[in-house]
Order: sequence, then structure tokens, then C-alpha cells
Amino acid sequence: MTGTTAAEVLAELAALEDPKARAVNEKRGDDHGVNLGELRALAKRLKTQQELACRLWGTGDTAARLLATLICRPKAFERDELDVMLREARTPKVLDWLVNYVVKKSPHAEGLRLAWSADPDPVVASAGWALTTERVAKKPEGLDLVGLLDVIEAEMKDAPDRLQWAMNSCLAQIGIDHAEHRVRAIDIGERLEVLKDYPTPPNCTSPFAPVWINEMVRRRHDP
Repeated sequence: MTGTTAAEVLAELAALEDPKARAVNEKRGDDHGVNLGELRALAKRLKTQQELACRLWGTGDTAARLLATLICRPKAFERDELDVMLREARTPKVLDWLVNYVVKKSPHAEGLRLAWSADPDPVVASAGWALTTERVAKKPEGLDLVGLLDVIEAEMKDAPDRLQWAMNSCLAQIGIDHAEHRVRAIDIGERLEVLKDYPTPPNCTSPFAPVWINEMVRRRHDP
């Protein structure tokens, strides 16, 4: 589907709009009504098209921006472009997909991780913490895990929701992957009680760090 225009894609997205899906998504802060499975199927048909992805992102439309994260070339973006895109992306799903599908695959991920983690905007800082969690899990060499736990212990309890969630994920990842810090990670979670009462569906793991850590460690040792 090379040669497809942004207008044609927007028309197809509009045809996929489902009012019921929009109502559900809007409760989560996502202002679109396109089924994500259908969005992924469209991305598969379009394949990678960097120029089209940039045009779709530029529309500001949430569904179009989600699609853009799936058909772009992550390594084609400059660091400053990714920074601007993150600050423009204010719906939770767009933020998640931008970080996970684009920034994490970019050569600028580490520089942005450091810059974003210290940003005064809690939404931007949450992206920095998401990238830090990725490093904790996949490339912890060089990270100051004790220092990260110090910051989490001091700041997570009163952090805004999205930043709090990102810091909690990092806390859990440290506890899961690094046995030498597990006791402290669990202790921090127990004392701060962040997400302790978060409603968790049956057969799902609670995001409360002590429960999350213990469950994931148990699964690794008892598959």
C-alpha cells in the first residue's frame, strides 16, 4: 500500500470508528474509537512508511498517531523530534506506544532516558522511568540501582498518577530481576503501599510491588 495518502488513511480510520469502543477508551483518557486489533491489521497492510507516519502524526488525531507508531522507522527520528513528539502526546495509549514501539528502538533512547527522568513535567518524567525499567530488565550494567531505590523511596508515594505508576514498575522490576535488592524493594513497597488496593481482575497479578515481585519470582522458580 505504498503511495497511500494520509487523507486516505484518515478516511479508513474514520470508517473503523466504533462509538462503543470510544466510550470505553475515553474512560481511560484515550480519545479514539478504533479497535486496536483492526488498527494493527491496517498497519500490517501499510507496512513501514516513514513519510506517511510523520504525516499521520502531524494530524494530531489519536488513532492516526497510534498507527504512526506502528508504521514508522524508529531509527529515522532525531533526538529532538522524539522529544517534541513525546511532549505532544498526551493520551495514555499514544504515550505508551510511542515509548515502547519507537523510543525504545531508537539510538537516542539512553540520552532521552536521562533527560526525561529529570524533567519537571511528570508525564515526561514517567517516560524516562519507563526507559529506566527497560534497562533494569535488559541492560542493568552501569545503572545505580541503590540510587534508583533511594529516589523511589523518597518520591513515589506523592508522585502524580502516571509517574507513580512508572516508578512502581521500576521498583518491581528491580525486585524481580536483582535478588540482592529484593528485600529492600519489597520493604519499600510494603511501607509506601502504592497501588496496594488497585482492583485486579481474577488470574491477573496485582501491580502492588510486593505481590508483583513475589509472584514473578515464584513463576521463574516454579514454571
